[in-house]
Amino acid sequence: MTGLTLNLDTVHLSDEQFYQLCQNNRDLNFERTARGELIIMPPVGGDSGNRETDLIADLVIWNRQTNLGYTFSSSTVFKLPNGAVREAWATPIRSPDAAWIRRERYLALTPEQRRKFPPIAPDFAIELRSATDDLEMLRAKIREYMEAGVQLGWLINPQQQQVEIYRQGEDVEVRNLPTELSGENVLPGFSLNLSLYAL
Repeated sequence: MTGLTLNLDTVHLSDEQFYQLCQNNRDLNFERTARGELIIMPPVGGDSGNRETDLIADLVIWNRQTNLGYTFSSSTVFKLPNGAVREAWATPIRSPDAAWIRRERYLALTPEQRRKFPPIAPDFAIELRSATDDLEMLRAKIREYMEAGVQLGWLINPQQQQVEIYRQGEDVEVRNLPTELSGENVLPGFSLNLSLYAL
């Protein structure tokens, strides 16, 4: 099952209405694109869920050792700041498979902002393509992250045995799996070995 995209065209959900929609339908995962489209994300299968957990575990272990920030799972929804979006109802609201935010940036948010959908772009985001994910949709999603200020993004694509590395102001780098990724200056000392993703 792929994600279902609803074109709300003339129906514009406010941020509070979107939040209530998510609260009233906790078994579903919703996202909103910069065009105001509502996406209902399907659950992932066992292989993708296991891989996602491994990614988050590696990120959490590194973060506990460095204590530099906060790690987030795919259940976390971020309201991405985007200067190109003029209407509040079209602000992208997205859920990366894993994300990380520097401590001082996250703590600068109010308790209310942290409790709901944090209005902040992560410093780092990972998208892991599952067997049902549309690759172009994931690429569009990670481009939204970068436009909102994400500094480093990885799109891991086990189906094509590749990873796409997104950096601010640079062309996308594509590597074949297996490979080892570096957190560069965004996640100092973090590395991720993707040999588990090679078929």
